[in-house]
Amino acid sequence: MQIETRLFADDGETPNNPTLPLVLMRGSGVVAKDDPAGWFEERFASHGWTSAWRWGVYAYHHFHTTNHEVLGVVIGQARLMLGGEHGEEFIVRPGDVIVIPAGVGHKCLEASGNFMVVGAYPRGEHPDLMKSSSSASDRERIASVPLPDADPVHGAGGPLFDYWRT
Repeated sequence: MQIETRLFADDGETPNNPTLPLVLMRGSGVVAKDDPAGWFEERFASHGWTSAWRWGVYAYHHFHTTNHEVLGVVIGQARLMLGGEHGEEFIVRPGDVIVIPAGVGHKCLEASGNFMVVGAYPRGEHPDLMKSSSSASDRERIASVPLPDADPVHGAGGPLFDYWRT
């Protein structure tokens, strides 16, 4: 598995996260499974990332101030803008897992017609949906979101915690 990380600066509209980087895990092995969406749902849930859903990624910049999010790419491919308007573009493909810390912007720029992800949240939390914010209270809320109990793919000892520390 290959891991990429990015820490994005606050651009005044998208706060991003001041301490936790976005973590992109490539090569989860799910492409070899008969039911990749089910595999992601089961794997995420077994590590405490629940409230799973299947869909795509919104075609506008958005972020969450109340929780972290994981996206597992099931099928198709997409070009995502991560980190807000001044972030960075990433091509994601089946098997990629994107762990998005609270505050980090994400948007789909372009996707194949069959593109689908499984998304989930630590402890089954339900996210807010923010399009922009210059609010100090939103930034405080982002900073206070607790770390998850486990890496969504690999569990308590997973590589997420090589990059996310208190």
